[in-house]
Amino acid sequence: MSTARIAGWTVVALVLMALAVPWFLWGDAGTVAGLPLWLWWHIGWMGLSSVVFAVFAHTDWGLGAEDVTARG
Repeated sequence: MSTARIAGWTVVALVLMALAVPWFLWGDAGTVAGLPLWLWWHIGWMGLSSVVFAVFAHTDWGLGAEDVTARG
């Protein structure tokens, strides 16, 4: 188990959580292609989250899980 990899994925998860709600766009009435900016932010965030999860699933799935041995 790599402590550095666990710490790295923890930081990535915290950053994604911090960016989940676009606080800086509250009260902004701007639109792009007929949709509000906050909705575009959410679409982009969901795309980024999907890519990050795919990378995590392919590289470090199970990171931090302990091996369980049969007793008895």
